[in-house]
Amino acid sequence: MNPNKYSFINPKKFPFFYGYVILFFGSIGVLFSIPGQTVGVSVFTDPVKDALGLTRNQFSNGYMIGTLLSAFFVTKAGVLFDKFGARIVAFFAATGLGLALLLFSISENISSFLKTSFHTDSWIISFVIICLLFFFIRFCGQGVLTMASRNMVMMWFDKNRGKMNSISSITVSLGFSSSPILINYLIDKSGWEVSWQILALCLFIFSVLILQFYRNKPEDFGFIPDGFVKKTKKENTPVTEINFTLKEAKKTRAFWMFGLALSFNSFFATGFTFHVISIFKSQDYSKEEAIAIFLPVSVIAIITSTLANILSDYVQHKIYLFIMICCGFLVAFGLLLLNESYGVYLLVIGLGGFSGLFAVVNAVTWPRYFGRKYLGEITGKVMSFLVIASALAPSLMSYCYTKLGSYSYVSYVLIAFLVFLAIGSVKMNKPLK
Repeated sequence: MNPNKYSFINPKKFPFFYGYVILFFGSIGVLFSIPGQTVGVSVFTDPVKDALGLTRNQFSNGYMIGTLLSAFFVTKAGVLFDKFGARIVAFFAATGLGLALLLFSISENISSFLKTSFHTDSWIISFVIICLLFFFIRFCGQGVLTMASRNMVMMWFDKNRGKMNSISSITVSLGFSSSPILINYLIDKSGWEVSWQILALCLFIFSVLILQFYRNKPEDFGFIPDGFVKKTKKENTPVTEINFTLKEAKKTRAFWMFGLALSFNSFFATGFTFHVISIFKSQDYSKEEAIAIFLPVSVIAIITSTLANILSDYVQHKIYLFIMICCGFLVAFGLLLLNESYGVYLLVIGLGGFSGLFAVVNAVTWPRYFGRKYLGEITGKVMSFLVIASALAPSLMSYCYTKLGSYSYVSYVLIAFLVFLAIGSVKMNKPLK
């Protein structure tokens, strides 16, 4: 297939290495997944559940079911990434996410129409609708668009992979941390329905840019990763890359330990972000104070990811795993002790540190440990872990609050999991083939 099909852009004619264009648009692509990420959904939680007549538990369960359903398809999307490349996969993901947001914007009307048609006022109608819509926005946004955009950047760099990811991580961290404030402002000014329509329009525009600027791999244009041009085999012989299949990767301890550590971050960050306003309200904080916590978290995340990305080309990634586990203990105890003033500081430091390392490990470690050939399949499988973890978190935290009276009880589960992870990681090393 022609790598420039449907595009006016030719990477060979650029006066500089096209990988830097890939870095820019790949980072923007991750930012455009925000409407399908928890950080984008969380601000819509209260107005949407009230409009659809759902309780917090029902809304959380709808989010869980939709997200769990998407987890079963994310691995398949990784296989499609390896077969068709980032450009085609990301285009359909962005378009699908935009269509899902349009449907979500009229979900109240759809619910009313179906209730009238079936002569019922049951909450089940609204529940089924949000389950299906959450499936589409989580699959397209959190799953496929994020995976394709991030993997594409990693395909274009090798020795400078960590440095390039540090630039991308700064952009993504700033975007993710500011998005709740911006989306909240948009909802206050225009309402949640129009806000989703505006975001959908932006996604349709970006899907056109994907066709123009996304490219699958440097080899398609006579380049190799990091920007060296292949002139002759004699002048530039590429370094042999060791590639693991998904089946081979799953037999290594590293795959499971890193995958589970990333899943912990996905679980906590999703549950915390989804209920952030309610969590802080239970401790007498205002909505504005709750949303404001994302700013210091992002500052710590940016500093952490920048340093870790730069060092990732030189240090063992096993070190990052142990630091992530330590940050996990900070957030678990921070939530448990949120009634104390220092609990907020533990949360901010732990969440910021974990988020910063998450950005490094989830992007750099997989190609570094397992190669690029089956990167889509491997990261697709890992993404299914993250999606499942993110699906369970909102409901579990919601039930802790509604049934037990506090969100802090989930910390006991988190601490037990972290102890298991710490023990399992002691003998972990970079896999050898």
